[in-house]
Amino acid sequence: MDFDAVLLLSFGGPEGPEQVRPFLENVTRGRNVPPDRLDEVAEHYLHFGGVSPINGINRALIAELRKEIDLPVYFGNRNWEPYVEDAVAAMCDNGIRRAAVFTTSAWSGYSGCTQYAEDLARARAAAGPGAPELIKLRRYFDHPLFVEMFADNIAAAARAVPAGARLVFTAHSVPVAADQRLGPNLYSRQVAYAARLVAAAAGYGDYDLVWQSRSGPPQVPWLEPDIADHLAALSAAGTDAVIVCPIGFVSDHIEVVWDLDTELRAQAEAAGVALARASTFNADRRYARLAAGLIDELRKGLPPERISGPDPVPGCLAGVNGEPCRPPHCAARDPRES
Repeated sequence: MDFDAVLLLSFGGPEGPEQVRPFLENVTRGRNVPPDRLDEVAEHYLHFGGVSPINGINRALIAELRKEIDLPVYFGNRNWEPYVEDAVAAMCDNGIRRAAVFTTSAWSGYSGCTQYAEDLARARAAAGPGAPELIKLRRYFDHPLFVEMFADNIAAAARAVPAGARLVFTAHSVPVAADQRLGPNLYSRQVAYAARLVAAAAGYGDYDLVWQSRSGPPQVPWLEPDIADHLAALSAAGTDAVIVCPIGFVSDHIEVVWDLDTELRAQAEAAGVALARASTFNADRRYARLAAGLIDELRKGLPPERISGPDPVPGCLAGVNGEPCRPPHCAARDPRES
């Protein structure tokens, strides 16, 4: 399969204080989120000057990807500039006919996979009959480079805390009902599978998997345990050093630099627990190589690069031309609406 461009598709984030509230309104549109909750989350961004790291990280990643692949690379976001609609319109203007789409999510699920397919469908519809064909690349939570980068980052974090620190993996929580619809428990199974691969590569036979950053009403059950509750339990049991690996995140955006580096670190310091946080990939050259490898799997007909382990978990069936991924691997609508 031939491509004449690549689209890096991501979540987006504000790049100034005046953009924070409009960005959050984009993210939560149609979900009836109370204004006071938006105000609370806005303060997280304003703590960092109203600038999310995510756009800058993605621009740096694109620069690395351009070193790895002989194709033009476009940048589009779901929730903020540069919007995916503008990226696809630019492709049309430049005569692009077929593009590979790399998303900054390693997982199946609605917001991490199906919604990106919907973003592409919306952008193609806006571009009209001349819209390029868009091929969304596969999930990559079990890719050798995914595992290698996190294992290396855990090793680096371990040097900052006493020997014997407890390894704790964390990923974004989702409603339990949503996770059960994904074929079954597909997202949480993928995260658990990846954690097992990374822990083995990093030399850990024992570790914990927890969840973070839930945003739903308290009466709706989400994946647990929450990382703050788990840290409190570890401290109460006498654990004095923890390595946190944010395996659910590929870049150090607000839910990493606020939820982990700010709130969780303050909790750890108050409890007398030494805390080291493993880095995410950000613009690691190997992450660009991972993306280029996924593209070459299609361009050159190569077999998928995966690490085999016990009880492997399927990935998404990637959507083509912005069509949602086929069931049962993705929900057909936002599970948070239920």
